[in-house]
Amino acid sequence: MTTELESQKFESDINPNLQINGDLSCIKSPSIQGAGIGLRSLHYQYILTQKPKVNWFEVLSDNYFCAGGLPLFHLEKIRQDYPVTLHGVGMSLGSTDPLNLDYLTRLKNLAAKVEPDLISDHLSWISVNGHYLNDLIPLVYTEEVMNFVASRILQVQEFLGRQILIENPSPYLSFTDSTMSEWEFIEGLVKKADCYLLLDVNNLYVNAINNQIDPLNYLDGIPKTRVKQIHLAGYEEKENYLLDTHGYPVHPPVWELYQEALIRFGAVPTLIEWDTDIPSFEVLMAEANKAEKLLDFFQKSGNRE
Repeated sequence: MTTELESQKFESDINPNLQINGDLSCIKSPSIQGAGIGLRSLHYQYILTQKPKVNWFEVLSDNYFCAGGLPLFHLEKIRQDYPVTLHGVGMSLGSTDPLNLDYLTRLKNLAAKVEPDLISDHLSWISVNGHYLNDLIPLVYTEEVMNFVASRILQVQEFLGRQILIENPSPYLSFTDSTMSEWEFIEGLVKKADCYLLLDVNNLYVNAINNQIDPLNYLDGIPKTRVKQIHLAGYEEKENYLLDTHGYPVHPPVWELYQEALIRFGAVPTLIEWDTDIPSFEVLMAEANKAEKLLDFFQKSGNRE
């Protein structure tokens, strides 16, 4: 896994007061529109031979950091016909480890090759003392942590030369030391770091059920101009909680919450994310078409708060 790369320290220590300079590529209106699908190796040949009518693909950036090989070969071929975004798991933005310069360099090189519309990662941490975990660990929501994570996002954006998106997590617990809600933390973070939000509606719903949160209050707390991409996925129902597997069709409550999100944020480009037990491409297209119909409706109606 690429996140096992040795952590390397940036030349300068983390500076909480670091500000973005004027050279960054500000996200205004990405060229991706409508519903997209996550690119998976299982579907390479189908995409290349059938040229399905997909608006765009989201690429798991960590899988394409090699200098060559078949994955990158297929990605570059597919990129000739479709816009892409890059979505990763290796930034470990909430870790106290130094930012991994090797990881970020590989990401920057990949971005130069495929020219993604957006680059995103998660609001979490995955490394401690240079050792990487196979999961996305949630954060304590305090002003101190917010300032720390914002400073790391600013450094990442400075290095990449562009703004990034962060994705809201699906934690299964809450910390007693937290002094604010998740949406208050995100609202403050995206403003301090001048970054954007990848709103995972499935994560939000799983979080709401597992931690007894009102999902509509969460949506109302998100700055409307900061949501630049949405994820939809499926969860697994356990006896006492929901497990965020991203391995099922989108459940009805998530579709309902998605419509509430579109009311608030407009027809934001939306991805069907399916990470485990990946089905045929036709199944993914059917899910994407459902999202596309809703996006078309909200686009035409202009139904936005």
